[in-house]
Amino acid sequence: MKKIHAGIIGGAGYTGGETIRLLLNHPQAELVYIHSRSNAGNPLYTAHPDLQGDTELKFTDTLQQDVDVIFLCLGHGESKKFLQENPIDAGIRIIDLSQDFRLGESINGRSFVYGLPELNKEAIRKAENIANPGCFATAIQLGLLPLAKAGILKEVFATGITGSTGAGQKLQDTTHFTWRANNISAYKTLTHQHLKEINRSLKQLQTGFSDAINFIPWRGDFTRGIFVSSCITTDKSLEEVTKLYKDFYSDHPFTIVSDDTVDMKQVVNTNKCLIGIEKEGDKIVVHSAIDNLLKGASGQAVQNMNLIFGLDETTGIKLKSIAF
Repeated sequence: MKKIHAGIIGGAGYTGGETIRLLLNHPQAELVYIHSRSNAGNPLYTAHPDLQGDTELKFTDTLQQDVDVIFLCLGHGESKKFLQENPIDAGIRIIDLSQDFRLGESINGRSFVYGLPELNKEAIRKAENIANPGCFATAIQLGLLPLAKAGILKEVFATGITGSTGAGQKLQDTTHFTWRANNISAYKTLTHQHLKEINRSLKQLQTGFSDAINFIPWRGDFTRGIFVSSCITTDKSLEEVTKLYKDFYSDHPFTIVSDDTVDMKQVVNTNKCLIGIEKEGDKIVVHSAIDNLLKGASGQAVQNMNLIFGLDETTGIKLKSIAF
């Protein structure tokens, strides 16, 4: 099989860097170019120092059309603007990592499939363009989809904590080391932007779902990873709920339902989502942990690329976790 030729738009940021690292080591992909207006002409390792010795590729400000797929690793609102200003050949697949097309939006005749493989695997295989899910959205949805599929999802109370890379590379008051270290804070309480895509997906499986998802996101004093705990009322036993989850994810290699407690370090630097379930009285708590830059962004984007081009979805993203 010939290699998939890939380009990246917005290669200097966190998701751009992670996508570069994955594609450089992907056995069936060839990274053709990395677009960055602010870094044009510079070697990749000037923005990503860990890539010294791995590649001599340089950033470019020229959009090339001789690729099979383009990853848009741009800020929210920037992907739509880029596609409006830069026509891309119709035969090139687009995988967008921003939130610009997650709610069914289209542009220049391009429609986008929501790229959560555990929800839309068959549609992704046939897709021309992918809207990659958000990081918190991925963790929360993977913790709730089996309940929605069974038609038993009710009001959700969720709390989730994320690392500083979730805020992007642009310096902000809340990403300074002196502010973030030894500190936790809530933000966007009950109003997080990922709630819209989460509700859309849950209604895809449980048509009549109209209950609230009460989500409180926290900023954590670490760099990468997401841990979410979602509380739901149910009269089903722990054994019944666990079986629902294991059955639902039996054909999804990156989502693992554990019989033990789960923690975030088990998934950092991997494309996994690890799920743990507890029950007390009529309440179940579903814990879901992911790496926000991999399963929550670039890893899932490459997983979607694999599906689009007929590869095993795990190709190039069987990654090693950081155990200690």
